[in-house]
Amino acid sequence: MEKQPEIHVKAGIKISKAHRIRFSISFFVFALLWMGGLGIVAAVLLPQHLRDAVGPGAATAIFGVLNAVTAITSLVSNLIVGNLSDRTRSIFGRRTPWVIWGGIIGGISLFLIGILTNSWAIGISYCMSMVGLNMMIAPVIATLSDRVPNNMRGTMSAFISAGTTCGTSLGTLIGARFISMQLPGFVAAGILMGISGICTIIVWPAEKSSKGLPAVKGGLKDLLASFQPPRKGARDFWLAFAGRTLLIFSYYMVFNYQLYILESYIGQGKNSAAATISVMSMITMVVGLVGSLASGTISDFIGRRKLPVIVASILMVIGYFLPWIMKTPGSMMLFAGFAGLGYAVYGAVDQALNVDVLPSKEEAGKDLGILNIATTLGQMVGPIVTSVLVGIAGYTLVFPTAIGFAIVACIFIQLIRATK
Repeated sequence: MEKQPEIHVKAGIKISKAHRIRFSISFFVFALLWMGGLGIVAAVLLPQHLRDAVGPGAATAIFGVLNAVTAITSLVSNLIVGNLSDRTRSIFGRRTPWVIWGGIIGGISLFLIGILTNSWAIGISYCMSMVGLNMMIAPVIATLSDRVPNNMRGTMSAFISAGTTCGTSLGTLIGARFISMQLPGFVAAGILMGISGICTIIVWPAEKSSKGLPAVKGGLKDLLASFQPPRKGARDFWLAFAGRTLLIFSYYMVFNYQLYILESYIGQGKNSAAATISVMSMITMVVGLVGSLASGTISDFIGRRKLPVIVASILMVIGYFLPWIMKTPGSMMLFAGFAGLGYAVYGAVDQALNVDVLPSKEEAGKDLGILNIATTLGQMVGPIVTSVLVGIAGYTLVFPTAIGFAIVACIFIQLIRATK
């Protein structure tokens, strides 16, 4: 099939309609596959596998340590890979080699978790899967800056968000199916992660060779210096970083503690809480899919990124407020609907907004890697904040604190000048 040209002009990037469709599909498929594979393991099979391998008591502590260590691994590897992909010169382009090999490494190591029984070996394999995953994520997100026009980035970001939402639910459902017979589940997880990069490269338009780009000069000292965070003209960059961190803080303060909130704050039993969470998961998937695709398309149509963030923040605040005052299972379902929709609306424009605030498009991979650290920080530190608050005053302070984080995050993002 004859390739349709991608035209790069001074005013921006222009792509054909066929290439736009291929990018949309590839971003959705990428997020769906890797999130589905990771969800099988992280949400269901890994906790159970640890219980079987080391016993219930030790498993809880080990699982907490693993989450912290893999979060740090993700944080570091995302930054490093984003930088190195900027500096890659190959006939396959800057991003493609990293995406393919990242999927393979991530898939193999995710599968190996299922056949390992030593907690140290499981931890090392889990960390390697995070390295492989970020070898894909950092270059794929950088592609939004490299190859997608500004007026399409909201839509493309929405497809990533929609794929992540569907992949999370898909992974949880598959993992639950294999809870009693785990090895096939780990095989499925490895395959989904392993093919995510390859499928992405097959579907999206072939990346041009980067051999013609200026050669990267300098030795180790220059390489290390290139990891420095942006400083000059980076005001909007750091506002976006702060806003993203706090908004994700707020969501994961409640999201990661759903089961405990239902049992300890609302008063449901274990089986009733599990049933409620199943309903909440389906609600989140539906509103997340609709919110992601609608928000990204609308954002591109009106040419605004900050307005959807206001809408997202309002929806999330409502979602936190209702269970705080109502304390019923139904209020947690409303949390799933309002906060899940708000998080999806934000996720749809999140990456597009991040690209808009980059100080230098030439270092997009590295700088987007730094912005992606905000996601890791939010997911890692948000639950820690919750655990501290619960220790002080129970769950009463969790919801108003989450509301405060969401409001401050929205203020930070509204202060950005680089985009409307």
